[in-house]
Amino acid sequence: MIKGIDHLHSANRYAILVLLLIVIFTSYKKWKSKQEYTNQDDKLNLITFILTHIQLLGGLILYFMGSKVIFNENTMSDRVLRFFAVEHLFGMLIAIALITIVRIKLKKISDPTAKHKKTFVFYLIALLIILISIPWPFYNVGVGEWF
Repeated sequence: MIKGIDHLHSANRYAILVLLLIVIFTSYKKWKSKQEYTNQDDKLNLITFILTHIQLLGGLILYFMGSKVIFNENTMSDRVLRFFAVEHLFGMLIAIALITIVRIKLKKISDPTAKHKKTFVFYLIALLIILISIPWPFYNVGVGEWF
């Protein structure tokens, strides 16, 4: 079961990255051209919100039940152990919090230009944090496959 969740967690990151890029480019274009905030924009944000929270649930299961997070006297001095125990978790929590905050804030904003701008800014920051926090193979943190 854990192996399946690990694979889902790994594959889902690409869906989230694609959705984030689509939302970022769409919101930037619509913000600059002062277009309406449509139902499609809201649905795209909702799907991104849902997938990131599914990713969070899978990540928490892996954090507490998987084999990559180990707490011992070497956790903070070992690059791999520290990455999975601290850096990956907190980076992703911050990114998901930003996506959640903007989802809540958008409900209270009536100006479509402001909605697009806020979406662009929050999602861009979240994307940057996610990109830094993903255990890419070139990070040398014990993940050797691209899945």
